[in-house]
Amino acid sequence: MDNVIVVIGAGSIGLAIARRVSAGKHVLLADLRRENANAAAKTLSDAGFEVSTATVDVSLRKSVHALVETATEIGAITGVIHAAGVSPTQASPATILRVDLYGTALVLEEFGNVIAYGGSGVVIASQSGHRLPALTSEQNKALAITPADELLALPMLQLDQVTDPLHAYQISKRGNSLRVMAEAVRWGKRGARVNTISPGIIITPLARDELTGPRGEGYRRMLALCPAGRAGTPDEVGTLGAFLIGPDGAFITGSDFLMDGGVTAAYWYGELAPK
Repeated sequence: MDNVIVVIGAGSIGLAIARRVSAGKHVLLADLRRENANAAAKTLSDAGFEVSTATVDVSLRKSVHALVETATEIGAITGVIHAAGVSPTQASPATILRVDLYGTALVLEEFGNVIAYGGSGVVIASQSGHRLPALTSEQNKALAITPADELLALPMLQLDQVTDPLHAYQISKRGNSLRVMAEAVRWGKRGARVNTISPGIIITPLARDELTGPRGEGYRRMLALCPAGRAGTPDEVGTLGAFLIGPDGAFITGSDFLMDGGVTAAYWYGELAPK
């Protein structure tokens, strides 16, 4: 039986992490679109990795469960890299909440039931979750531990409360980090770990959509005024992801790692602060 690394979302960030942690293991690469998974799989296969592909819609429990079954048929699941999602420019508030918030809760729940002893997971959240104003302790707890299938019924997530795609994205990404903190307790009972990474603007196709979309001017201003003065690269996220998944990160679980070139620092305490 192989050790399996499951990568959900065949984008640049998920692949950058996978390349660093998957030597000698079987990579199961899943995406909503089969053509995306196949293209990414060819890149990994050409680089010497053992890869198979699957389709998954993270917003459907039966689809996520089918992916779990496919993975467990291959071998022991020792790593989960969850990098699927939609951005504010790409989708409506309802779709963002269903994919980015509920979908992540499903992935954590379903894979948390089968993750191998010593296994670990990384969820890609976003700097956007750090720009959402503080929630109440009750709201934090609700996002963290409400059963996945009841999550979208929370009063704070109704579409008369979440009317803007950016707000939906921010609350989804805040919810991701809270959910991971709670799930780390459950994963720990299996001897496994899970963390989130909250990247800033990383140059990927999704980021290019944002930079050229209706909010593009604001994003370009972020890059110009943040301490780092530039966007990040998928390889930089890959380096942190590999650290968290690998043995060097063995004492880290339930944590969120903000890596945004200082955008959030400048938002709260610098030139990007709201007027």
